[in-house]
Amino acid sequence: MSVLQIPGVANIRDVGGIAAGASRVRDGVLFRSGNLAHLTPEGDGLLRERVRRVIDLRDDAEVLAEPSMLLDVPTTRVPLFIGSVASFFTEDVSLAGMYRHLVDDAAPRLIDAIRVIAAGEPTLVHCTVGKDRTGVTVALALSAVGADREEVIADYALTASQLPAARTRAIVQYLRARHPDARNAIDLATSSPAPVMRELLSGIERQHGSIAGYLRTGGLTDAELEALGRTLVA
Repeated sequence: MSVLQIPGVANIRDVGGIAAGASRVRDGVLFRSGNLAHLTPEGDGLLRERVRRVIDLRDDAEVLAEPSMLLDVPTTRVPLFIGSVASFFTEDVSLAGMYRHLVDDAAPRLIDAIRVIAAGEPTLVHCTVGKDRTGVTVALALSAVGADREEVIADYALTASQLPAARTRAIVQYLRARHPDARNAIDLATSSPAPVMRELLSGIERQHGSIAGYLRTGGLTDAELEALGRTLVA
């Protein structure tokens, strides 16, 4: 995986290079990031050189608050959360619980996102900070084509170190004031611990036999899985 420097975009990287059996994930086909609301003109040019399709996993309120500045690259909206993102904080849901919610309740939309990746164009997946919705979507896509489990987890875990420090400080201060008794709020906003992703993927495999089995149960066809493999694996 390669961390990129695109002015105005945080937490952006190319996941190419991760081992997948005897092969590797292709460079330049799957990217992940935070939102594109602060993309600069320079960043716009650099991103257009790499990306032909964008998947935006945010809900309508998030898009309205921070609209993308990448205007002419085709974007597929796939809002993953049902209801308000804020509800996870007010209900003090754990990070693991939020991910299980995604896997259990948003399977059709996760499948929609993975279908876009499988179409074969260089694709950027993003949500607000590129941690949770993006992390789960990318981990599922990579795992379905046989990417090395620990490298997939390492890619997810890298996110916490890529979030802007000033944002993290501001979020922590806000959450401590707004949800002083919440045990999980700060982790929800700032953490990407490897054990959480490891257990999520292992839990899916226990239930469905494999990550590909989970995607098949959700409606992804064998032909679409094969297309995903051709897209992602060299």
